[in-house]
Formats: sequence, structure tokens, C-alpha cells
Amino acid sequence: MNFNTKVIHGGQHHESATGSVNVPVFLTSTFAQKSPGVHSGYEYSRAANPTRQALEDSLASIENGARGLAFGSGLAAIDCVLKLLNPGDEVVAVDDLYGGTYRMFTRLFEKYQLKFTFVNFDDVSKIAEVITDKTKLIWVETPTNPLMKLVDIKAVVEMAKGKDILVAVDNTFATPYIQRPIDLGADIVMHSATKYLGGHSDVIAGALIAKDAELGEKLHFIQFASGGILGPHDSYLVLRGIKTLALRMQRHSDNGLAVAKYLETHPAVDRVIYPGLESHPQYELAKSQMREPGGMVSFTFKSGKKEDAVKFLEKVRVFTLAESLGGVESLANHPALMTHASIPADKREELGITDDLVRLSVGIEDAEDLIADLEKAFS
Repeated sequence: MNFNTKVIHGGQHHESATGSVNVPVFLTSTFAQKSPGVHSGYEYSRAANPTRQALEDSLASIENGARGLAFGSGLAAIDCVLKLLNPGDEVVAVDDLYGGTYRMFTRLFEKYQLKFTFVNFDDVSKIAEVITDKTKLIWVETPTNPLMKLVDIKAVVEMAKGKDILVAVDNTFATPYIQRPIDLGADIVMHSATKYLGGHSDVIAGALIAKDAELGEKLHFIQFASGGILGPHDSYLVLRGIKTLALRMQRHSDNGLAVAKYLETHPAVDRVIYPGLESHPQYELAKSQMREPGGMVSFTFKSGKKEDAVKFLEKVRVFTLAESLGGVESLANHPALMTHASIPADKREELGITDDLVRLSVGIEDAEDLIADLEKAFS
């Protein structure tokens, strides 16, 4: 199947008892057994639920993986990956990453004797410099949040080859419509399904997709034992969102490019960070690795003042000042005060997450209305 067909039919089956085209929401915690240990494949909904199973099969299909797993949040999915590791293991992670991921790494899992090293992945050779025989995981975000840096997934995979190191990629910003990390050699793909996969700002969810069945089974055991599953109704919402993923992502990308081009010409704007602009330092990598540039745009002010960013964000109307991203509606965010506030100020400054940085999640409204709203907010 091609992608537009996969999002609707990939891994999906009509419900067997009634022929229902849409998967029912199975609101049950347990399932009847014919004899002790003899059942239809479902025992208890923490282990498996038919609605969640339909979503997980869809996730595996659209990412070209062997096993999909659905979690109560993106962070619950990351938590599951880290539980593959043992005390003393080391993780090499991209330096510019989601604040919640950084918080989990440094404030939760470091105390369990995992070591995290944060590296600028612009130059893959820098990763090799910090790898030791204890390194067991490389954590990639591409594009990164909020600085829209790209990571050459193929190059990272090639560098890790033969070293008993898993490569995991947070594919939230891109989605499988834009890039498929498993096709590029990654072992695990993670999504905050709250964002583009759900697509309507009405659900909190996470996802993992494993490259092979053995790794998928290990992750499923951790999910089952830890209990961070996604409920059946939320599973239904994400599955419904996936059915329009291709249409939405194309529109997000078209609008994102239009907004980025507008910002690049505005006299108040200093820097626009968007993979679809030739000014992006990794524009060529974006063209080779990504189908479209996506809907996330970050920019800074020529004044460099936090006050100008705050004033701008208080004046937007079609864009909504709110955390999160990836919904059909456009959102505007101040990373230093909102999504990345958990990262220490000196670390933010080192990374380039300045106080005048604004991150936009460009929705699927009419581009003309979005640009008009930005113009008014600048005035």
C-alpha cells in the first residue's frame, strides 16, 4: 500500500462480529475465557485491548515497523524505552530536545545510575567521540524542538552499526508522512501522539514502533509490567486522527512554508528557522530525508528582547497562545517560559533557546488569515 492508503487501511480489519467499518471502542477491563487460560487472544486490557490493538497495528503499518505500542503519553513511551537499560548504561542524546524529555533524563533516570551525554548532532563525528563500551542508546529528535535542527538519521545509524547500540528517533514533528526513521535504519520510533497523529488537540497519547518483533516484545513486556497503556477511547481518537494524517500534514507543510517565507521578509524578524527555507543550514538534508518541511516554525526578533516576543504572543488571535502543537488549529508558544522552562537558563542560552524565541505550530487554516494575524500581532 502507498501511504495515503495505509493511514486508512494499514493493519486494519472490519470488526468480525458485526462487520463494523470503524473499530468499536471496547470499554472493558477483562474478557471471558472458555477454560482457564483458554481465550480469544484477550485476557485483560492492560495486556491488550482490541481498540488499542487496532491503533498499534496502524502505527506499525505507517512507520514500516514490526510492532506498534500505544501509551498514555509521549513521556510514558520514552519511559518505556529507558527501562530497556540497566544501571551503569549510557545514553547519548541530541542537545536540543523537548524539555520534558530533558527533565525525564536528568531528574528521574540519572538517579537510577543512567548516564546522559548531550551532544550537538549537526556533526555526527561528535557522537562517536563520546561513545563508550557502556553506551546502549542514542536518542535522536529530528527536527528538534524548538530550534528545528535536523539529524542525519542514516549517518547516526551507520556510526552505531556493530556497537550493540539502539538508535531511537522522536519523529513527533515530522510524522511518518514526512519521514520514516525505520526505513533509514533506526531501531525505535517514538511519537507524542498527542500532536500530529491525533491531530485535533483532544487527546494525550504516546507511541512506540519497533523495527523488529523481538525488540517489540521486550517493549511490550515493559509496557504491560509498568502499566502506561493508552485507554480504548483515546486509542479510538488517535486512530481516527491517523486516517486524515496525510491530508493534514500536506496542509500543515504548505501553510508552514507560506508563514516562514512571510516571516523571513518582516523587518522585525531576525532569524526564521524552518527546514523548508534555503536559509536553513541543513536545507539539503531536509530535501533528502524529509518529504515535506512540516508545520513547525521558530523565529527571533531583531531587538532580541523578551518583551517583544511576549507582546507579540499576547496579540495573536487566529494563532492561540498555548502549549503543545500539531493540532488543526495554529498555536504560538514561548519556549523559554513555557515548553522548555524545565531546562536551566544557562543551558537554554548555550543551545540558542533565547528569550525572544517564538515557536509556531502552523495549522490548517487559510494561510492568508494566518499571515494577516501575524501582521497585526507585529504592529
